[in-house]
Amino acid sequence: MSDSAARSDDVKLSCRNVWKVYGENPERFFDGRQGDVGTVEDARALADRLRENDLIVAAANVSFDVKVGEIFVIMGLSGSGKSTMVRCLSRIVEPTAGEILLDGENLLAASKRELIEYRRSKMGMVFQNFGLMPHLNVLDNVAFPLEVQGMGLKERRAKAMDMIERVGLSGREGSFPTQLSGGQQQRVGIARSLAVEPELWFLDEPFSALDPLIRRQMQDEFLRLQRELHKSIVFITHDFLEALRIADRMAIMRDGMVVQIGRPADLILNPADDYVREFTNDVPWEMVLTAGDIADPDRPLVAGMGQVSADTTVDLLLPYLAGHEAGVKVNDAGGRYVGAMNAMDVVRALASGVPEPAEVQE
Repeated sequence: MSDSAARSDDVKLSCRNVWKVYGENPERFFDGRQGDVGTVEDARALADRLRENDLIVAAANVSFDVKVGEIFVIMGLSGSGKSTMVRCLSRIVEPTAGEILLDGENLLAASKRELIEYRRSKMGMVFQNFGLMPHLNVLDNVAFPLEVQGMGLKERRAKAMDMIERVGLSGREGSFPTQLSGGQQQRVGIARSLAVEPELWFLDEPFSALDPLIRRQMQDEFLRLQRELHKSIVFITHDFLEALRIADRMAIMRDGMVVQIGRPADLILNPADDYVREFTNDVPWEMVLTAGDIADPDRPLVAGMGQVSADTTVDLLLPYLAGHEAGVKVNDAGGRYVGAMNAMDVVRALASGVPEPAEVQE
């Protein structure tokens, strides 16, 4: 479902025309507007004007929706504005203009007391630096936000133990942070953020400080938890391959602005510009594209076709297609027919991202 097709009751968090500008009195450039300055070209012109006045534009006219139960990834290079945005969403950083709606309520209009309550009861946050308290063991670190909520000792420890078990740290509840590996410390941070049972979960490059193998394991653990808990998630990363592994949809940012939003396959098959295309250059397309991405609903059905789910990735299909010229019928999760495909369709899809050679002999 596209952004425009998402029903309002599907949306958990809505970010509308958000700006974050550092410097002296940037609000004067918005003339009381909520951040909507018109077209993309108008937003770029305003961003240029702000910079010409020695202001720093960290986020410019950023808009997106996060649907209920969705992993929405924001990615970009260093300085693109992605971490600024997640801090604006939680009001750790105050936006200069725009609206941020949680369940339809404008977070930017919330009082300090209301904001504290939102953070205590509806939001969970995990950052790159684990932020564990060194004088507390694992159990007490995880239980700490529940203590802040005023929960009794017995209840909060029981709840903390449940979270510790969920992240695979049973038996380490008495350990202190210095006795844990980096991956284990990050698991504690994840358990602590989940202890308050947040409706909305923010993760700002949570695995970037970990070794590659541990990072992959933590991505797997994260996806396992999401299958169990179905949280609405905003995940920040600069790693396109990480984004591809975990994202339902993703936004790519550059110079404070959103360049493109879509499913990972959408960005690979139809990059908005060369900046997005550069991110996809080294991506193993066959591990990202699915049968549903390639299936042609108008292709005639022929005898000998197999049948496959739309979410099956191409790398898993290649051995079958190599030996079955007829190809396969593709069905969605509900068993409904969505189209058909064969090996040549895969070749065409994969070739769409490869420059045509200057000279081919036939």
